[in-house]
Amino acid sequence: MTLPQLKPITLALILFVKLVVFSQSQLEQAGQITCNRSHAYYDLCSIDGPTLLEPITSTLYALDTINSTQQPIWLKTRPYPRKWDKGAKSKVKELTLTSAPHSTRCEVTHNTLALVFSAGGYTGNFFHDFSDGFVPLFITINSLFYNQDVTLVISDCNDLWWPQKYAEIRAQFSHSPIIDIKKGRVTHCFPSAIVELIKHGPMIVDPTLLPHHPKSLADFRIFLENSYKKKGGDDVLITSYNRPQLVFVIRKLGFIKAIEEVGFDVNVLDPTTTHASLAKAFKLVHSSHAMFGVHGAGLTHMLFLRPRAVLVQVVPIGVDLPSNISFKGPAKNLGLEYMDYKVKPKESSLAEIYGANDLVLKNPDAYVNGDYSNMRVYMRTQNLKLDIVRFKRYLVKVYKKAKKFMDMES
Repeated sequence: MTLPQLKPITLALILFVKLVVFSQSQLEQAGQITCNRSHAYYDLCSIDGPTLLEPITSTLYALDTINSTQQPIWLKTRPYPRKWDKGAKSKVKELTLTSAPHSTRCEVTHNTLALVFSAGGYTGNFFHDFSDGFVPLFITINSLFYNQDVTLVISDCNDLWWPQKYAEIRAQFSHSPIIDIKKGRVTHCFPSAIVELIKHGPMIVDPTLLPHHPKSLADFRIFLENSYKKKGGDDVLITSYNRPQLVFVIRKLGFIKAIEEVGFDVNVLDPTTTHASLAKAFKLVHSSHAMFGVHGAGLTHMLFLRPRAVLVQVVPIGVDLPSNISFKGPAKNLGLEYMDYKVKPKESSLAEIYGANDLVLKNPDAYVNGDYSNMRVYMRTQNLKLDIVRFKRYLVKVYKKAKKFMDMES
């Protein structure tokens, strides 16, 4: 049975290890407008005072200028926290912050501060929706707006699905309706504005960088759980089971029989239904004792697992680094029992293409050799055909951990 061709999270994810935090602070400031460009992932801009948003031109005006005779400042930014990634940035609309005079009047006035960010870039890939979107949003809210309501102002929003798919999460971040710059035709005024989201790293919430109100990825998981509580405030109910429940994140179903024979009840989560109800996915995953899938964006559903649940990642040849960054490290931060099934050369289609003794299989690090475009061989052309005997032996270990978790609950 051949597993589906791997979907890359993006090659740019791997470039994370190449990033160097800028040693020289780069600060642009004039009066109330500031852009701090010293961070590796993001440029944090702000208008410290009354702000007017003109959505048609994607411009934010500082209304109270300190010195009207001073030359107006014009600062540009693309508010998506992957500033080194030209591919992502090309899909993000440029915004302008300026102290220039204008004659536009406020049509809608808000009492809450504006937090402006993009839902462009790699939005639509489930991993990036969280790693570049909601996790940085969680960090930014807890860094700059703790116990304050804000108005979310979003650019590049795919209004056909994004607001609906993430409605429960959005409502946890802000009580105010979102403002979609792309659809906007009226001007809005705010007490002040922050443009961009703060990012600590791929799927990382570093409590040491939130010294006043320390938070971790585990706190983000609790935040998600609260987002999907039943109406009326009841927690999502966990049913008692006779057999451990395993979520199978896969498109082809050939291994279900083997998993069931080991002792699991199997529920399939199809990652191709990109815009399906997350509330249903949350209930399915949250009530499970284990999750299993090949490295890919679908494993981001691990954020819905409870602590002590088992996450099993199938790691193809040459994909150790992105697998560790994307899921292994975060899984441990979430309190999950992490396990990985590392594919042997004979289980990879690369052995048929290149031969078992080729450098591609024998030493992926040497083959890549710092040229991350070579990762395409591993991320885009590799199919898997797992050794069913080896696979079932491995599943027994997974079952024991999941059964232990289930027994602890009962």
